[in-house]
Amino acid sequence: MSIELSREALIEVAKEFGTPVFIYHADRIKEQYGKLIDAFNAVDARFFYACKALTNINILKYIKSIGCHVDCGSINEVLLALKAGFEPKNILYTSNSIDFSEIRMAQQCGVNISIDSISNLDKFAVAFGGDYPVGLRIRPDIMAGGNFKISTGHENSKFGIPLDLIGKVLEISNRYNLNIHGLNIHTGSEIQDIAVFAKGIEVLFEIATQFPDLKFLDLGGGFKVPYLPDEKGTDIELLGRKVKEEFTAFEKRYRRHFQVWFEPGKYLVSESGYFVTRVNVLKQSASITFAGIDSGLNHFIRPMFYGAYHRIENISNPGAPMKKYTVVGNICETDTFAENRLLNELNEGDYLVFYNAGAYCFEMSSNYNSRFKPPEVLMLHGRPLLIRKREVWDDLLKNQLEIL
Repeated sequence: MSIELSREALIEVAKEFGTPVFIYHADRIKEQYGKLIDAFNAVDARFFYACKALTNINILKYIKSIGCHVDCGSINEVLLALKAGFEPKNILYTSNSIDFSEIRMAQQCGVNISIDSISNLDKFAVAFGGDYPVGLRIRPDIMAGGNFKISTGHENSKFGIPLDLIGKVLEISNRYNLNIHGLNIHTGSEIQDIAVFAKGIEVLFEIATQFPDLKFLDLGGGFKVPYLPDEKGTDIELLGRKVKEEFTAFEKRYRRHFQVWFEPGKYLVSESGYFVTRVNVLKQSASITFAGIDSGLNHFIRPMFYGAYHRIENISNPGAPMKKYTVVGNICETDTFAENRLLNELNEGDYLVFYNAGAYCFEMSSNYNSRFKPPEVLMLHGRPLLIRKREVWDDLLKNQLEIL
């Protein structure tokens, strides 16, 4: 049985810090990390939290405290990870369509670097030669993921070096005596089918023998977490057994041992997160009852951006009869969270909770309509700790220059 916060605990936090508010349960993050450790206990594996999912400095520090490493998608995430106390060797920086100056900064920080273009690999070779080990992000030409917007490994994806350019990679590597110590792929997010990971392993094995300095193969992340009621996530235990089987067979055949790296993001933090809001207005239309809440796409854009489903509950009146509501936000835009959703009967002022609010929710928030970003609260050892203040008026103006 997974660890969850009670309705009573969520309401207490909402009353103390106001709404809307993001709440993260530290114990659930630890539980998820424990599942990974258990599932891959027979594999030489390392886990790098894909921190783009949630970068609050306190979350990063907690992730470090439980023994996990960190994957960064920008140089600022690298700097945040260093500030949180991660050692450079435990930081992976995976670049994407960036200016080479950012890769140079990452090299100065001493972190693991993964390059995803021939252009930047050539620049890296000229700048550093074989003096600094480097990884390559490969595009595996695999279509996978919950929807097209989160599919990152297919043949039309912007991510990674195409497989048909491996010859060019080898040419650059040989010319500059590069130390290519890792190969990385990421096929997408919300992957439930273990066969997708197996295909990714097959792709990496096909080219791994051409790189004599390889130390690790990075299978990325994308583990499925349940959003819909009764939905199943990735069978992590089955994946652990499959990885063990495939890597053991490769090692026996080629007498080469590779460490396996993973980049779980959503898997670690999604289910730890709760977003608590209040009902501002109930509005009856001919066939629809709108429940207008004190938030919008400026705080929680996944349903509008991805068509994502988030379970919603009325935690003020959990025993009330069920009725259908269309839950909408307070932004001057069509920001519908859920259409014709069955909820316990609502009253204005009731608290609603959105589940799976730990990944890509606050992280994608904005000040659209000049509204404030909400606070973040970490539930640690049974105590709610404020880890980000609610924005106030001065925050909207602090970076603006009044010149007129």
